[in-house]
Order: sequence, then structure tokens, then C-alpha cells
Amino acid sequence: MLKDITLGQYFPGNTVAHRLDPRTKILLVVLYITALFCAGSFAAYGLMAAVLAVCVRVSRVGLRALVKGLKPVLFIIVFTGLLNLLFTPGEGILWAWGPFHVTETGLRNAAFMVLRIMLLIMGTFLMTYTTSPISLTDGLERLLSGLKRFHVPVHELTMIMSIALRFIPTLIEETDKIMSAQKARGADFESGNLMEKARALVPILVPLFISAFRRADELATAMECRCYHGGEGRTKLHVLQYQRRDYAALTLGVLILAGVIALRACGL
Repeated sequence: MLKDITLGQYFPGNTVAHRLDPRTKILLVVLYITALFCAGSFAAYGLMAAVLAVCVRVSRVGLRALVKGLKPVLFIIVFTGLLNLLFTPGEGILWAWGPFHVTETGLRNAAFMVLRIMLLIMGTFLMTYTTSPISLTDGLERLLSGLKRFHVPVHELTMIMSIALRFIPTLIEETDKIMSAQKARGADFESGNLMEKARALVPILVPLFISAFRRADELATAMECRCYHGGEGRTKLHVLQYQRRDYAALTLGVLILAGVIALRACGL
């Protein structure tokens, strides 16, 4: 299960998706999420699924990597779908038993909610797959640079986000190593009730936290040795500049959002 968590991983490439400005990809993800929440019909969700399929094809990341990223949150997707299915009031009751009931409205809402979560996760994961953490940090910092007028530490906040995103795969690998070492010593993480399984996680969490704090201290020492004092006066090695492909991609994103809103307005 731990190996299925792919958040924070970057797949190098030279496709159009990889060459887009990171600011463009962040804005496209915002437009994509907005369109998902504006979608209100199967036609709109079909359009968003088609857009995601085209993006996957262009990026050459592969649909398998995106589906693999859904496995850790599969329980949340199923649980959310069941809640909408069994507790949504509405007309046209299809099945009822005690406090549980399945209506046509609930069935529709459950399907929409599951599609929305799956498309949202795969779309945001696709951005991290095609954008390195450093580029993502630079793009987010440039987009939020206007907040510096209000004395918001934009550089420090984006640096924290970049470090956290970068260390997700590292901590997952460290957790896998600790679990393998504990299993070799006879630890059992599968059998028992819920409380016993929770207690079995203690031999994993303690060394994992110690390792995380040690890595954080080493990183802080390394940054101090390199005279890092925040973003004041720092220059960029690679200056971000919009290209024609960025304007074209943003235009397509706005048109897709407008199309979803039009479908909702027409009741399709």
C-alpha cells in the first residue's frame, strides 16, 4: 500500500505538459477544480474525463500511474459514495431499510461525488508528476508575490511546501524500511482487532518520528551552512517567462470551464 502513494513524485520528460510554465499548470489545475465543482451532469463529467485523458496522453505519464495513486484513498472514495447513496433524501425511493434508503437523487449524487473525487485527485497528481518540486515552488511564489505587500512570507511558505512535498516519497520509503525491519523481528500488523492494529503501529511511528526530526535537523543545519536567510535579496537561476503554449493552454482551460458552466446552465 505504501508503494502506491505517488504524491510528490516527479516523472522527468520533455513533453508539452512538462515544458509548460509552472504558473500555467497551477492556474490550469485551479480552472480544472473549479470546472469539476461546477459540473452537474454526466455530460459535464464526461467532458472533464475526456480533458484528463487528453492531458494524460500529452504528458505520457500513463493512466496506470494515476490509477495507482487512487489506491491509498480508495476507502475515502467508497465511504463518501456510500454516505451520499444511503443518506441523501429525495423522491423515487429504490430501496429502504431502517434509517438507510437509496433514492434516485442519492444514486446520482453518489456517482457524481465519486467521479469528482477521482478526477480531482488524478488531475492534481498529474501536475506533480510533470512538475518538479523546485519549479512548483517558483511558480507558486511568483503567483503569490503580490501578498508580499501585506508582509506575508511568501518565499518561506512556498519553501516549506516544497520541502514537505519533496520529503513525502522519502518518508514513505523510510516507513517501508521500518515495517520490513519490524516484520523481520516478528511484528504482526495484519491480525487482531482495530485497537490491536493501532497498538502495533507504535513500533513504526516512534522510529519514523525520530527519523523525520533527524532529517529536519540535518536539513536546517545544511541550509544554515549555505547562509540561507529567506528570500530577501535572492535571485533566480531560471527566470519564469510565459510562452505562446502557456497562453494557448490557459485559453483552452478557460474555454473548458465556460463549456462546463454552459452545460450546467442548459441542464445537460
